[in-house]
Amino acid sequence: MLIYTIRRLVMAIPTLLFIAFVIFMLLELAPGEGMSDIPLTVPPEVKAEMRRALGLDEPLHIRFGLWLYQFVVVEPLVLIDHLCGTAYSQGQARIISWQSKFPVMDIIVQRMPQTLWVVGMGYVVGVLIALPIGIVSAVRQYSVFDQIGTLISMVGFSVPTFFTGVLLIMIFSVELRWFPAIYNTQLRVNDLDSFLQQVRQMAMPVFVLALYNAAQISRYMRASMLDNLQQDYVRTARAKGMGERTVILRHVLRNSMIPVVTVIALGVPTIFGGAIITEQVFGVNGLGQLLIIAINGNDLPMVQTLTFIFAVLIVLFNLIADVLYGMLDPRIRYD
Repeated sequence: MLIYTIRRLVMAIPTLLFIAFVIFMLLELAPGEGMSDIPLTVPPEVKAEMRRALGLDEPLHIRFGLWLYQFVVVEPLVLIDHLCGTAYSQGQARIISWQSKFPVMDIIVQRMPQTLWVVGMGYVVGVLIALPIGIVSAVRQYSVFDQIGTLISMVGFSVPTFFTGVLLIMIFSVELRWFPAIYNTQLRVNDLDSFLQQVRQMAMPVFVLALYNAAQISRYMRASMLDNLQQDYVRTARAKGMGERTVILRHVLRNSMIPVVTVIALGVPTIFGGAIITEQVFGVNGLGQLLIIAINGNDLPMVQTLTFIFAVLIVLFNLIADVLYGMLDPRIRYD
């Protein structure tokens, strides 16, 4: 397993390099650049100096290599400095946002807690709800519980999150006044009252995201359980006199989790990407909203950095899912 993991990590390097090149080229071919929002009254020599400061006068391959070095070497050092209070990145050239003129990673680190609070909690709650619903629905197929779970899953998956979010705001914020309609990003949790305020303002966006995530994962869980319940090893276990609870939890559930692990693991990077629509509806100042602002403002360094971070997370969690396969099913070997 260790050799397989190392081999996959080594193979991921050219994959990520190719993804980085594609992202860089696609955004370079997009119309506009960092000087597009400069007023026409600015003298040409000042514009030329600003272009040089942003590195826009360099050849394409030089800019790509510099951006890649900054992302792979400098920005991880910046992240370590933020987490540990060190100064490893001091004096290094940074990726600068064209829109705000601040380092990109500093803005991402500032927005990350809001995204993890709301989107991360919504995903965790969705998974915790989806797994037992999928298991019980499969074990009690066509029961009342299964019919209700199917109905809720179809509604949660079919109804768009912007509609669900606006509906909750109309009911619980406008009519009942139970929860705030807009997320307060300036709130700091330092006592019980502020913690309760944080819970209240997180309730609706977390519910919207949890419903959407649970609707998908519970269907995968149910389908996988139903497929394994028809296998020969289940009939053999029952014929040996094993209890139904033991058969379900020890044998069926473990094998059924193999495809579901892929869905859950590949969904984790979406937490860091933010929920763009939900963040816009509730005013959550997270990474999803940051990406939309960067796209609208033609901020290519910010868009490049965010999209490449998402690509790295997808490759990483795909590897984690493959490793978990071998832990869940002893028949899977990576020799």
